[in-house]
Amino acid sequence: MKYTPFISVILPVFNGAPYLRASIESILSQTYGNFELIIINDGSTDNSDKIIESFDDSRIRYYYHKNQGLPATLNFGIERAGGEIIARHDQDDISLPLRFERQVEFLLDNANCGMVGTWAEIRTDDKSSNRIHQHPSDNASLQFFLLFDNPFVHSSVMIRREVFDKVGFYSIDCLRQPPEDYEFWSRVARNFEVANLPEVHLIYREIPTSMSRTGVNPFLEKVVNISAENLVWESRRGDEYKLARDLAALVHGAFYQVSPEARFKIISHLFFVVIENVRQRLNLDTSFAQELVDLRLRTIRYNYLICRFGGPLGKLIAVFDSIRSLKR
Repeated sequence: MKYTPFISVILPVFNGAPYLRASIESILSQTYGNFELIIINDGSTDNSDKIIESFDDSRIRYYYHKNQGLPATLNFGIERAGGEIIARHDQDDISLPLRFERQVEFLLDNANCGMVGTWAEIRTDDKSSNRIHQHPSDNASLQFFLLFDNPFVHSSVMIRREVFDKVGFYSIDCLRQPPEDYEFWSRVARNFEVANLPEVHLIYREIPTSMSRTGVNPFLEKVVNISAENLVWESRRGDEYKLARDLAALVHGAFYQVSPEARFKIISHLFFVVIENVRQRLNLDTSFAQELVDLRLRTIRYNYLICRFGGPLGKLIAVFDSIRSLKR
C-alpha cells in the first residue's frame, strides 16, 4: 500500500554540515508522525551528503541536484511533495517536538487560514541570545505588518497545498529575491488568512557571519520594492508606485531610496488610504491596531524629517518633533 503523508517537510541543504544532523533529528522526533521529509542537497561541497545518508528512516526522501539557489530548490521539493500540507525547515534550525502537532491542530480548526508560523527562540551558533521572534499572531495584525515587512520565521511555517495552487511557487526572478519568503507571503496574504502560533516551537539559529548580520544589507532595496508593491495593491492606486516606494523607504529608513520631491503630507495620505482599505477588506472596527498604526506613522515622520533636513540637524529636528508629538 502506498504511503500518503499528510505533511511534506521541505528541507533544502547547502553546505549545512555543522548543524544538519540536529536539524534532521528534530524533525524525525516530532510527536506528530504522519509526514515525509524531502531533503534536497543543493550542490553541497562539504559532507552534508554523508550526514543525510546516515539516517535510516522510511519517511526521508533524498534528492541531489547541482546548485540552483534556495527558491528553485524549494520549488523542486514542493513539486515532489505528496502531502496536503507543506512544512518548511532550514538546515541549521531545530523544530521543538510539539511543533507539527500544534500547527496541524490549528489548521484543522481554522479552515480559512492558508499558512501558520510560530514564534522562535533565537540562538547565536549554540548560545542562547535571550531573544525571541514574537511576531503578531492574528490575521489582522499580520496583514498590516506584511504591507511593510516580514512577520514570519521562514522555517517555522506550514502552508496548505491549495495555497501554491492559487498563488504559485517561490519567485526565482533575481530582481524579486532574496527575500523570497517575504515576496511569497505577500501573495499568500492577498488570498488567504495567515497566522502565527504565539508559542515557541522553533529554535532559529542566527549565524554571525551571514551577509545580513555584517552591516551590509543587500536585501533592503528589494524589501522596499516588495513593500511598495503591497502598498500599491492595497491602495488600489496602480499609478502611484513611486509614492508607495517613498512610503516603504521611509518605514525602513532607506534614506537614499526616498525621492527628493517626497512630501510628508502626500505620503501620510497614502498611508491612511492603505490602512482604511485594510480595515474595510478585513471588516475590522475603526480601532484596529491603532497603536501599531500610530507607531508606524511616527517612524515615517521621524525618518522623513531626517531626509528633509539631512545629517545631525535632521536627527535633532526629528527627535524634538517626536518628543512634542508624544506630549500631545
